Amino acid sequence: MHRRALIAGLSLAGLLPSIPGTLMDRAEAADDPVRPFDDTTVRQIARDLATKPYAAPEERLPGRLGDIGYDEYRDIRYDPRRALWRADNLPIQMQPFHRGFLFKQKVSLFEVADGRATPIPYDASAFTLGALNIAPPTEDIGFAGFRLTNPMNRPDHFDEVAAFVGASYFRAIGKGHTYGLSARGLAIATAERSGEEFPVFRAFWLQKPQAQGNSMVVHALLDSPSTTGAFRFTIRPGEETVFDVESRLYPRVEMATAGIAPLTSMFLLSPLDRAGMDDYRTAVHDSDGLMLSTGRGEAIWRPLANPRELQISVFTDANPRGFGLMQRRRSFDDYNDLEARYERRPGCWVEPIGDWGEGAVHLVEIPTTEEIHDNIAAFWRPRAPLRPGQEYSYVYRLHWASGAAFSAGGRQPPAQFGESRQGAKPSVQGTRLFVLEAKGGRLADLPQGAQPVLDVTASTGRIESAVLQRNPETGGWRATFELIPGNQRLVELRALLKDEQGPLTETWLFRWTP
Repeated sequence: MHRRALIAGLSLAGLLPSIPGTLMDRAEAADDPVRPFDDTTVRQIARDLATKPYAAPEERLPGRLGDIGYDEYRDIRYDPRRALWRADNLPIQMQPFHRGFLFKQKVSLFEVADGRATPIPYDASAFTLGALNIAPPTEDIGFAGFRLTNPMNRPDHFDEVAAFVGASYFRAIGKGHTYGLSARGLAIATAERSGEEFPVFRAFWLQKPQAQGNSMVVHALLDSPSTTGAFRFTIRPGEETVFDVESRLYPRVEMATAGIAPLTSMFLLSPLDRAGMDDYRTAVHDSDGLMLSTGRGEAIWRPLANPRELQISVFTDANPRGFGLMQRRRSFDDYNDLEARYERRPGCWVEPIGDWGEGAVHLVEIPTTEEIHDNIAAFWRPRAPLRPGQEYSYVYRLHWASGAAFSAGGRQPPAQFGESRQGAKPSVQGTRLFVLEAKGGRLADLPQGAQPVLDVTASTGRIESAVLQRNPETGGWRATFELIPGNQRLVELRALLKDEQGPLTETWLFRWTP
């Protein structure tokens, strides 16, 4: 079973009630289902819905659609010749996902054109039900979500570039990518003892793309026991696929554990963290690090880990400039996996638009022994709780890209740590040897004979034998140091290169555990 199908499906139970008194009910009940629509419509629906008690959804499906397995669900196909906007020869097309398997809740879809919203009805004849051997549903059972396609890689073929399905999960790719990490509309109580709450996108309004453009707008209504929300996504496929996200939240209850712009990924092993893993591959992950650009202008790189116990890292900040789960290893030799092709997975960089105030980026790392599980989460948590009766607006840009560079105050982006490794030093029992490779930024412009300073510290234990030297094989610099942890069970490591002008690299952080 694909891990995202499992995670999304597990999060769907009880999350898609009907919406009495809203545009959707009026559209379904009226003789003329077409209704006026503008950028305020979904906000008003969410605002009104927040004043009503949360209602659990009905999951009823005809026949045995609700009992099918993963392979049977995968065998349900939508006819691409029936894709929305295909007949209009538009640059983006839409294909809906069928309900069934774990995706039982009905998601309503609307097409928006010329200021009017029209329901998109379910049509069984557009789907091939594969080997299910059941009669096609005769009623309008709605959809589970949808995918968007675009001739991103070659002009004669529409490739899938984004998909919204399962709770508030969505994902996208840029040119040449394959799917990897996912984003969500909102996270609530992630890794909390109370248990996580999964909001769901209950309806989407898809604005008809312009013939001469290469973008489209998707509006989404979010709902959960704790909050409602209105989202507006402007999606631009390309070398780097970009989502401009405008979100507004309307809490039903006080939320102290909201996660804004959440990302979800998988990390199993890398040269820096492969303890106990007997695997022929060099690395196995959809993302290899959390990258941060703080409101103070500091650039941070925190390589991911597959810990022995759940661990949470909190990076306190005010008005962050960006954060993201990135995939820096870009060579086939970095993974040696002909099937998964992890070198083609995108990173996702979150760029806040405007001031987000005080809060923290949270990184959650969950132990796993298999690559089928998404065990990494990252999100922004506001310092102050979100309170009922208020509207909260968060605007940001998502970059689905192979890499990301950021500058602080217009300065040149710092050199990045492209590789981090550790291993035992056999001659000294318990000593760990770390090797970091840095490249780019001002490091690349240093004159021959210049010698930067390697600044490396540990929260406990002891650092010895710190050495910095040019690496002629990479054109960058190699930093090495030894950690003598003693009896410590957790050591926070910090390293960077600098000269008299200031930092030459981003700040490298890592939490070492035995």
